[in-house]
Amino acid sequence: MKKLWTDLHSNIHHNQMGELDRWVEHARQVLDFWPIAYYPFQMTRTETGAALEDLCPAEEIAADWELVREKTRQVNAEGYPMFMGYEWQGSGLDGDHNVFFLDNDAVMEHPMRYEELRQAYQGVEAIAIPHHVAYQLRSRGKNWSTHDEEFSPFAEIFSSHGCSENDTGPIEMERHLHMGPRTGETCYERGLELGLHVGCIASGDNHSVPAVYDHGSMCVLAEDCTKQAIWEGMRARRVYGVSRSRMDIDFTIGGYPMGSVVPAGRHQLRFSVKAADAIDRVEILKDNILDEMAVHSGTWERRPAAAGETLRVKFAVEFGWGPNPRTYPDMLVREWDGSLEAPRLVSVERAWNSFGQRLYDVTDQGCRFHMTTYMSTTTGHWMGPSTVVKEGFVFEVEGKREDCVQLTVDGHTHRFTIAQLMETSRILAQYEESVELAQKAFGPVEHYRDDLYWHNAYKTRLRQAVPESAYTMEFEKRVDMEPGCQYRLRVWLKSGDTAWVSPIFAQR
Repeated sequence: MKKLWTDLHSNIHHNQMGELDRWVEHARQVLDFWPIAYYPFQMTRTETGAALEDLCPAEEIAADWELVREKTRQVNAEGYPMFMGYEWQGSGLDGDHNVFFLDNDAVMEHPMRYEELRQAYQGVEAIAIPHHVAYQLRSRGKNWSTHDEEFSPFAEIFSSHGCSENDTGPIEMERHLHMGPRTGETCYERGLELGLHVGCIASGDNHSVPAVYDHGSMCVLAEDCTKQAIWEGMRARRVYGVSRSRMDIDFTIGGYPMGSVVPAGRHQLRFSVKAADAIDRVEILKDNILDEMAVHSGTWERRPAAAGETLRVKFAVEFGWGPNPRTYPDMLVREWDGSLEAPRLVSVERAWNSFGQRLYDVTDQGCRFHMTTYMSTTTGHWMGPSTVVKEGFVFEVEGKREDCVQLTVDGHTHRFTIAQLMETSRILAQYEESVELAQKAFGPVEHYRDDLYWHNAYKTRLRQAVPESAYTMEFEKRVDMEPGCQYRLRVWLKSGDTAWVSPIFAQR
């Protein structure tokens, strides 16, 4: 099946509708399809000044919904799969959900309870995906006792909020302190323990730009790129999520893919992973308990390359950092131009967090790019991403150890052999420009350290390249699928990037 990527949680607000075209164009650059999630809420104040979040005026919501409908129809006609959707919160007793529709003629409903929402869309091709599920019950955390697995086939368990898989893992939910902390009482694992057939994804909960790389994204396995095939893949829970970089993951038991319900019995479990960086380990979980840890670190590092061997490697390039806003308050935005030349360019992954990025002139020998980095959020929106200081790519190239890769950034050309790229990471600082900037602003500065220059220099980081044997992995074993049990995967890269793969369930 095709693996198609998206951000299932991009919230555009009423006061951002004038940017709808910009949001769509950005999504089309980085996503295979896009379900927009209109955000119909605003902050209001009582007569005494208490701040409350409530629905926008009905006439504003209705007008915005028609703009979303018109844009979705237009983009669909142009051949890009886009779905209409909105965020539903109700009374907060059942948790927040994003509601999406297969067709473009749906009406937006705002009942107080999840059961009423489900009833409102009886007979309609609609799904409601819960998110940040591990917040407190009755205070916007997920109420698994009211969950309908047909209406909500999977849950978003990682986003800008953090990780809702459990309350024992390392990725806390601390960005939105006013909503937290997280609790194990409502986490994703509690839903599985109730016997619910519910898959898992990651997506951004982005409110200022869709598809923020650092906030996670999801993949769906679909027969083709049509809306109908994508919808069927989501309905069947053939989904998984990643915290940052994309991973190509296949996971089957008895030949059935992720999300399936399979006959009980003894079956062959198989998975394969192709990642953006070195794979550390894959945790195979049975009923939320570690069944086996398939460790990949240590299996590839000592394999020497044969003389004259053609290697395939991946490495990330990141642009950003630069002048401290407290020192140079007028230098919050930086535009970069550059190119990469390689013996053979196999693939490019866009690691983008903000508007203003462009990849073009991509050939087998290289590519060109224009990047924009920010020392603050792109919009200043109160729900915008944390301060973003970098944008980048993950490049996959092929060549011999002695072959050169050439990276040009803002007129500065750097050449490294593939062997050198595999030795270590590197920082390429625009140091002289920082010195000139300081002299222009402050005149000659004498000091025994170069903090003023180094701290305020724009920098390009080349992460260490790793060979294909590091970022690919296959595994299989026989497993016992007792009635009602479930197996799922958690993938960890050495960089800390993570993937969560939807369970495969045994029939009860």
